[in-house]
Parts: sequence; C-alpha cells; structure tokens
Amino acid sequence: MSRPRIIFMGTPDFAVSSLEACLDLGEVVAVVTQPDKPKGRGNTLTAPPVKELALARGVPVFQPVKLRTPPFAEELRRFEADVCVVTAYGRILPKDILDLPRMGCVNVHGSLLPRFRGAAPIQWSIAYGDTETGVTLMVMDEGLDTGPMLAMKRLPIGPEDTSATMYPKLAALGGALLRESLPAYLSGELKPVPQPSEGMVLAPIIEKDEGKLDFNRPAIALERRLRAFTPWPGAFTTLGGKLVKIHRVRVAEGQGAPGTVLAAGPEGLEVACGEGSLVLLDIQPEGKRVMKAAEFLMGHKLAVGSQPFGT
Repeated sequence: MSRPRIIFMGTPDFAVSSLEACLDLGEVVAVVTQPDKPKGRGNTLTAPPVKELALARGVPVFQPVKLRTPPFAEELRRFEADVCVVTAYGRILPKDILDLPRMGCVNVHGSLLPRFRGAAPIQWSIAYGDTETGVTLMVMDEGLDTGPMLAMKRLPIGPEDTSATMYPKLAALGGALLRESLPAYLSGELKPVPQPSEGMVLAPIIEKDEGKLDFNRPAIALERRLRAFTPWPGAFTTLGGKLVKIHRVRVAEGQGAPGTVLAAGPEGLEVACGEGSLVLLDIQPEGKRVMKAAEFLMGHKLAVGSQPFGT
C-alpha cells in the first residue's frame, strides 16, 4: 500500500519516539496533543515535547481542551486517516474518535498487558517488585487499556532502576515496537488477539501522598516505592514537623518497632520497618541540598531507640 495516513496523539517526552517512528513509517497528517501548560518558577507557558517535534516537521497541531464538546472528531475527519497512533496522550478517547480512522486507533502502552492497565504503569511495575516490564501495542476500544493486543516487547527491570531510568528505555522501545509492528497491522498480516483474562493489575495515577514513607510497611516495599516514585513525588517523611526527602536507601535485616532508630552513624541512619529495616543513605532536609546520612546526623542528633519520624 502507499504510505499510510497517520494521526498521532501524544503529549510528553515518552511519546516522542513513537511520533518519530510514525514520521518514518507514513504521512503524519495531524498531531493532537494537550494544551500548553505553565512550567517552572516563572510559570512560563510551555509546549508539550510532541508539539515541538510536530511543528519542526511541519505537521498541523491540534490542542483541544475537550474531545467531546464540540465533537473534536469532526475536526479530524477531513484528514481521512488510515490509523490513529496514541502514545501517552493523557485522556480517554471517545467512541467517535476511536471509530474515525479506517483501521481504528492503536496505542503504545508502557507495560506488558493486561498487567498494569492505567495511567502509571512504569511506576507501579517497580513498586510491585516486578523484574520485567515492556511495551504493548494494542487496538484501542472504549475500556481502560482493555483492547486486543498486536505485539509486545520486553525489558528487564534492574535492582537499581527507577522510573526515571526506565522511562527513556521504554519510550525508545515503544518507537521500535511501532516500526516493527505497525506496517504488518496495516497490511493485514498482523491480527489482534484478545488480552488474557487473568493477570490484570491496575496502575492508577500517582498521588503525592504515595511518596510518604510508612515505616509500618516492609523495608523492601519502601525501597521499591522510592525507586518507583523517583523523580516524582519522591520518597519523604517528616522530622520535627519539617519535610525530609530520602533519595537513596538500602534494605537491611534490623528489627524493632516500626519507625524506631536502630543505628545512626557513618554507615547511615537505620530505621525499623514492619519487616526488616531501611538504611537511609542520601537525605535532603527541607530547603537544603541532598547530603550523606553522616553529614545529616551532624545537625540532627537522633538517639538509638527514638521514634522521631512523623506518621
């Protein structure tokens, strides 16, 4: 067939590799992305990364505030698209858009479906302690990441990986998956298959409170959550009513009432958890820089046996 006519929908850095793949694979006739948003201390109105690439390549850009009212599908109908490729757009698509392209809408999703359907699959795959994740290409339906699958690519999660380290790797993998599988889908060679009925886990949007360290949890769970929620919202607790961010930890086997200081010295600040203990290594007091535990303890005298952290 001739070069397919593609509408692309995506917003953040994660979607850029997918858009690059689409630009190589076909004629991208329109790009749909979220509206510009204030960013930084000066609240400067900033364009999404996908918009910047689209404008640089001369592709028309649309930034609707809403997709349903007025029906945005009518704006897109004139492009006579063969397919719509969606990667991290940030909104659920209504049926009139899903049905618009000749071959429907396909989605690059950052997990091995049906595990981690939802807004934050990368973070939750780390928080759950998975040793493997990946990307799935699926045909979209009206459900939340429930459509039939076309292909997937796998990627290991290392013991020190964070969301920040996995994000670019999975973004690139999504672009590679499109290059391998989209042409085969459009030609009819690659057929969608239903998702497995078992193994579904939801990956809801991350709220700021997810980063709060609850020392009643097992130490290994807190270590995973710190990596999962890096860079946002990070891991934090309170000390003397002030916020303390924790940037690096180590799991240990200490025992005691959750939240109890078990050791405080050059090797770190060890705190008892629901199971095992967590050694706090890199600490950032509110309004200050990140420092090693030994330096932190020079200004914060924490006695072994005390329970100084907020709940």
